[in-house]
Amino acid sequence: MGRVDFYRVGRDPVQKLLSAVAAKLLDQGERLLIVAASAMQRQEIDAGLWSHQPSSFLPHGPVGSDYAAHEPILISGEFLNIAPNSARNIALADGVWHDGALDFQRIFLLFDDSRIQEARQTWKILKNVDGVERHFWQQDDQGRWSEAG
Repeated sequence: MGRVDFYRVGRDPVQKLLSAVAAKLLDQGERLLIVAASAMQRQEIDAGLWSHQPSSFLPHGPVGSDYAAHEPILISGEFLNIAPNSARNIALADGVWHDGALDFQRIFLLFDDSRIQEARQTWKILKNVDGVERHFWQQDDQGRWSEAG
């Protein structure tokens, strides 16, 4: 069991938050699996990782590519119990919870107002799961993230 970070996305798009999270993980020598069912959302995430910083990009690729095992960040259209790149971190970018995510060390659940009820239900369920550490993050008007409550 691990840590689940709930991010209520509103001010900035998911791809901006994901780029920041991914950059921090890469700096720590970690890998990331990103899950987003929508092809359009995956394209937006891909573009965000390419343009994270003006002078560089965050190395990534799609699940199923020839180099998937070597990519530090993978983007998938479906949930996978095991990341092809051996990532211990998973970002559920589309806000859809998967119980199998608890097999990862750290889970990032990104959701907007359309999925707030599901996120609240997941929060309540995970309260009773031994070994799960829950954190809720919110963004202020200036775009800074802080832990709530």
